[in-house]
Amino acid sequence: MRFGINTFLFTSPFTTDSVRLFPKFKKWGFDTLELPIEAPEHIDPAKVRAAADKHGLAIGSLCACMGPGRDFRGTPEEQATASTYVRTLIDQAVILGCPSIIGPIYSVVGRIGAHTDAEKKEHFALVVKNLKPLAKYAESKGVTLCIEPLNRFETDFLNTCDQGLKLVKAVGSKAVKLHLDTFHMNIEEKNQAAAIKKAGPLLAHFHACGTDRGTPGNDSLDWKPIVAALKSIKYSGDVVIESFTTDVKVIARAAAIWRRMEPTRDEIAVKGLQNLHRLFGAKKKK
Repeated sequence: MRFGINTFLFTSPFTTDSVRLFPKFKKWGFDTLELPIEAPEHIDPAKVRAAADKHGLAIGSLCACMGPGRDFRGTPEEQATASTYVRTLIDQAVILGCPSIIGPIYSVVGRIGAHTDAEKKEHFALVVKNLKPLAKYAESKGVTLCIEPLNRFETDFLNTCDQGLKLVKAVGSKAVKLHLDTFHMNIEEKNQAAAIKKAGPLLAHFHACGTDRGTPGNDSLDWKPIVAALKSIKYSGDVVIESFTTDVKVIARAAAIWRRMEPTRDEIAVKGLQNLHRLFGAKKKK
């Protein structure tokens, strides 16, 4: 199991120049990086990989940023735009030596509203239809698409582990698995540990976030059963801190971060990693 950091805590958008952050992440003891790619043209994947290799960091995941115009249940144009975007991320993941693309790979974030049962069925069919060819392409490239349920305030499509598993199984590809996040689960799941166990071998990515989207382990969450559940299913993927800060204005607004969670964003990363080592009983690297 590796511990990673999502760069949204420090910058948006992530560009080739953002590799200047890598020495700090390595110094703090992170194993992997999670890079949100808001637009593929923002990075030169070969240069980013070279920088990660230089500092002994693995690029464990690319975060799909499903912004306006990227919607597998939207207009035909939005579906095509989303498909082209994800396909490009798959190509970049290969160059980056990155095994996973993660996030809400189904609809634009922020689309919420009540739908009839017929509309829900139509949306689900559209997402499956769009994901199937992408799954086939990802499989051919050795990349896994990890589908993340979000909370009800960020999407009306996929909120729970059960819904995520239904989508994963409907696509029916070994290249499509599940991604769970403690922040979203804290809102939507009756029991986080039970959800993790239900996901079982289909769980391929995990976000460790505080209940206030701050420091994991410095919040109200009972982490012991969550860690125990991950160990019980022999989870071997990355555990990534995805927290946000008022310092990165565009992300703060998107994630509704209206106040400072900790004195500094460095504390979220450093103390969060320390807490993960303590909670998981992992040996801290020197």
